[in-house]
Amino acid sequence: MTSTTAETGTTSAIGGTSEVELLIGGMTCASCAARVEKKLNRMDGVSATVNFATEKAKVSYTGGVQVADLIATVVKTGYTAEEPPPPEPEPETPQTSGQDPELAALRHRLLVSALLAAPVVLLAMVPSLQFDNWQWLSLTLAAPVVVWGGRPFHQAAWTNLRHGAATMDTLVSVGTLAAFGWSLWALFFGDAGMPGMHDEFRFTVSRMDGASTIYLEVAAGVVALILLGRYLEARSKRRAGAALRALMELGAKDVAVLRAGREERVPVASLTVGDRFVVRPGEKIATDGTVVEGVSAVDASMLTGESVPVDVGPGDQVTGATVNAGGRLVVEATRVGADTQLARMARLVEDAQNGKAEVQRLADRISAVFVPVVMLIAVATFGAWLGVTGDSVAAFTAAVAVLIIACPCALGLATPTALMVGTGRGAQLGILIKGPEVLESTRRVDTVVLDKTGTVTSGRMTLQEVYAADGEDAKEVLRLAGALEHASEHPVARAIAAGAEERTGALPGAEHFENVPGRGVRGRVEGREVAVGRLFDALPEELAQARRQAEQEGRTAVTVGWDGRARGVLAVADAVKETSAEAVRELRALGLTPVLLTGDNRTVAEAVAQAVGIDEVIAEVLPEDKVDVVRRLQGEGRTVAMVGDGVNDAAALATADLGLAMGTGTDAAIEAGDLTLVRGDLRVAADAIRLSRRTLATIKGNLVWAFGYNVAALPLAAAGLLNPMIAGAAMAFSSVFVVTNSLRLRRFR
Repeated sequence: MTSTTAETGTTSAIGGTSEVELLIGGMTCASCAARVEKKLNRMDGVSATVNFATEKAKVSYTGGVQVADLIATVVKTGYTAEEPPPPEPEPETPQTSGQDPELAALRHRLLVSALLAAPVVLLAMVPSLQFDNWQWLSLTLAAPVVVWGGRPFHQAAWTNLRHGAATMDTLVSVGTLAAFGWSLWALFFGDAGMPGMHDEFRFTVSRMDGASTIYLEVAAGVVALILLGRYLEARSKRRAGAALRALMELGAKDVAVLRAGREERVPVASLTVGDRFVVRPGEKIATDGTVVEGVSAVDASMLTGESVPVDVGPGDQVTGATVNAGGRLVVEATRVGADTQLARMARLVEDAQNGKAEVQRLADRISAVFVPVVMLIAVATFGAWLGVTGDSVAAFTAAVAVLIIACPCALGLATPTALMVGTGRGAQLGILIKGPEVLESTRRVDTVVLDKTGTVTSGRMTLQEVYAADGEDAKEVLRLAGALEHASEHPVARAIAAGAEERTGALPGAEHFENVPGRGVRGRVEGREVAVGRLFDALPEELAQARRQAEQEGRTAVTVGWDGRARGVLAVADAVKETSAEAVRELRALGLTPVLLTGDNRTVAEAVAQAVGIDEVIAEVLPEDKVDVVRRLQGEGRTVAMVGDGVNDAAALATADLGLAMGTGTDAAIEAGDLTLVRGDLRVAADAIRLSRRTLATIKGNLVWAFGYNVAALPLAAAGLLNPMIAGAAMAFSSVFVVTNSLRLRRFR
């Protein structure tokens, strides 16, 4: 089976099946995504998944179906669709790096609406503020809020109506327009426009009083509050695609290409297969390739999870975005652009994000039934009152009360307010929660997969033990080794030098320093010919035993000697964080089963697992395999949380039911995760899950209250026991309750 990818990176063909990714516009809630998905899946030979968070549809199609047919189907459903443009690397500008235009426009709409609506609400709810002709000022302020501020809701309601559907947008639009329309009728054709008019506070509907009552504060207040919820939601949704940008930004931006024997600095995008380029110490390798000149150590921990840098020389393969930690290399490019390992990992993250089922909000799920029922109740209320009393004003007043009491103001605030308070408290504790869609899984999670390097361990090589041969001074062995290694750039050498300096003080200088490729270093220190590495063929029994013990414990063993004899062995390892064992105990206390997952060898992994109290170890896995491991655990019926920090963890973080990224790791991992642990302390993972569960419980409590309020209040409104003014006040109280309940999250410890 073959796979080919188009230049745009959006269309591919696998066997007889083609795949395309479409950008979907116009969706306002999860039910919109479900409607688009349903319409696409009704087409012959089409299988589609639509992700509301990323606003993308991933479609597989066979037979005579064309991309144009797919787009036409989406358009007929009432939304827009297009293929994403080809990726073009651009220099970052203030315009591209700042807030996106859609979010800025929504924020502008919210601020203007809130400023205009506030005095309208105050004038209506506080009779002492009502001066002569105050109602006309309220109309002047409320009109732009209802018409311009509520335009997104009205447009969505109209689109849904044309396609025979209804969402919360429908209820917001109908409720606010009914309240506003009634107010216009009362002002221009009733008594509400008379000078000196005061809005009195009544508990029930009474005959003919509707002609002198206006509901402008309800119309304007609902729009402003729902806009607030929509803005908070959009702000968290905006980051859904940031993982891919972070992945691609890890690569080098330019490269020194060898042309006609001279180095020429060019953008990485202009590299072609077969080009030779230079990589100096500390630089990122521009693309996947083969070393043709030079020897060095390459730090590939971001991609492979290997804590120990890999020695490379002529003929060895290297990967783009890894860091040259040692000498100068000349590399021949073997894969460029979309074929590199980094680009393949970016596609893995994208596939995982698009394939992750979006948790539909309870409000959106119920709206399919709730909204039409409310509309029917309002119509039935009008008909019943008109039939019983013959009074059209009282009938319309009761019907408006039904629509107003049903306006989902508290529903619109239930999720974003709890999320805002929960995320604010989380930020104080070093926990970043991306959005409400990540919270649902925290309650169900039963397995937590922990990356090793940088998560359970520090991710830095450190000196662990010094073993001296019989008759030798361990401190002297370390001092001479540190002096020689101080001249080397290899990460293991830096760990030895740092450990020697810390334990023995200032180090002497080294002369005639020589790097022996793949074996170690040698030179003269204080008149002695010192060698460090694998330069000794024979070791005394006690040192051979020390070396075997170090390797059994998953440590890197380095031999030290001088004047032709081995004098000691140094054990270097990626140290386990002091807090990791405690963190594992806390995760177990939450009912989670910890699993250690790493690209390191099994010996190292099992040693780390034993140190922190983990029983299940999965080692020696490639980046692509990490995704497969997560999927396998999910296939066993487990709900999986993943904790990681490297590029190699990004796709697995996105695939897991809950991704927790260490904030001390790479941007790609942080952006792919659902939760970010800023401090890099694994104990915060347990706090993050506890906070997420508490936030989720608060959201559900808010939703239960909001729906319960609607269910209880609708019969009262229909019976004429609630004046629309009371309905507006009750709606405001419902919102205040939801916000107050959310504020309790500030006390989370």
